[in-house]
This record gives sequence, structure tokens and C-alpha cells, in this order.
Amino acid sequence: MASGSSDQSPFTGRHAVVTGGGSGIGAAIARELAGLGARLTLVGRRRPPMAAVAANLAGSGHGVAVADVTDHEGIASIMTSVANERGPIDILVNNAGAARSAPLTRTSLALWRETLAVNLDGTYNCIHAVLPAMLAAGWGRIVNVASTAGLTGGAYITAYCAAKHGVVGLTRALALEVATRGVTVNAVCPGFTETPLLVDAVANIVAKTGRSEAEAKDFLASSNPQGRLVQPEEVARAVAWLCLPASAAINGQAIRIDGGGSSA
Repeated sequence: MASGSSDQSPFTGRHAVVTGGGSGIGAAIARELAGLGARLTLVGRRRPPMAAVAANLAGSGHGVAVADVTDHEGIASIMTSVANERGPIDILVNNAGAARSAPLTRTSLALWRETLAVNLDGTYNCIHAVLPAMLAAGWGRIVNVASTAGLTGGAYITAYCAAKHGVVGLTRALALEVATRGVTVNAVCPGFTETPLLVDAVANIVAKTGRSEAEAKDFLASSNPQGRLVQPEEVARAVAWLCLPASAAINGQAIRIDGGGSSA
């Protein structure tokens, strides 16, 4: 671990990049890692929400970088730039994602490709950009934010399920490639979580079924075994745990965070 770290600040001296860090789970992860001493760079397409999150993180030296995770060359350039500015990237959290629901017969090729591009290609692009330096340093933590949809099927979200299953497969395969190189690769798989993305899902249910917002929200919460929505902070704490120096033996895992679902 970098000099000056402690049990209370295990990530002191470490540079963490979180994609999609302007709200929801990404913002919660940024706050958790910063609270444990990390220096954060938030990467995403919209500067204002990321800047607002970065301005309120514990510690100093944080920053934001505007980029589209689906742009392979652009992400490579951004990762090089932020590494030069804030130090080598020790922790990468691939959180950026998007979800839209539709029956397969109404899932256009454009929607299919867009969903895979953001959720799966974006994860690959970011890892591809930072992994060589992690391997050279002999230390790194990569955590991919997948979903329970990456472990089980789900009606009307075929594209999203396919993308998140791909993220889990990528995680498991890459973990084996780097297992002896000081780098770990894991995934967290939240169930329905109280985020802005959930707001869109609720609105979709209301529009298509006539249920009230409260009824739609309760319906989604009932899919989690505890009958409640997961909180972003609960996901963030799991991500931070996977990044700890003491978690070096946790590798290639896809951890459900949904209140009790069976593993896949």
C-alpha cells in the first residue's frame, strides 16, 4: 500500500476512476472511496453533476473528465490524461450504464447496439485503457457494476440482460488472466436500487400499466428478496471492500446485492 495509509484511510495515495459518477450508485461509490482516502476522477458525459459530486468529496485533489465510454480512442486518451494529471490509476470502477425496456420484437437493432455499447463495450474500453499500467505496477483493482440481470433473465430487457451477462463473463475471464499479476477483477450485481435509473423504470411502468408511482415502486421493490430497494451506499460499501488491499484473494466474483437472491 502507498505510504501514509492506515486502516481508517486504506486508499491514501491511490487514484480511483469511477465512470458514471455524477449520480446514483456512481456518486455513492465516489463518496465511499474518497472517505477512505482515495483521490477520485469522475468520468462521464455530463460535467455539471460530476463537478457537484467532486466538490463535496472528502479530501482533495479530485477531478472530473468529460468522455463517452463508448468511444474507444476517446476513453484511451482521457485515461492517459487523468493518469498524467493525478497519478497512475490504481482503481477502476465501471459504473456507467443505461437501460431501456422493450419486448424483443420492438427492440430495434439501434437500441440493441446502443445498450451493448454503453454497458459492455464501455466496460471493455475503460479496462483496455488502464489495465497495462496496472499490470506494470503489479497492483490494481477493477470493479464492474453489473446487475442481477447479468445473472438471471428478465422479460422485456433482453438487450440489457445480454449486456450485463457479458459484463459478468468479461469479469470472470479477465480475472483468470490477471490472477497472478496483483490485479483483481470483480463485479457487483445490484438488484433494484434507489437511483435516477429507477425513476425511469417507474415512469415506464406507470405509462404502460396505469399504476401509481408508489405502486410501481413497490412492485419493483418486491423483486428484491427483502422487499425493499437497495440503497446506493450499500453497493458502494461492497465496491470499496473489493478494492481493499486485504481483499486480494477475492477475484473473478459476481456478487449479488439484492437482499438474498440465490447465486448463479
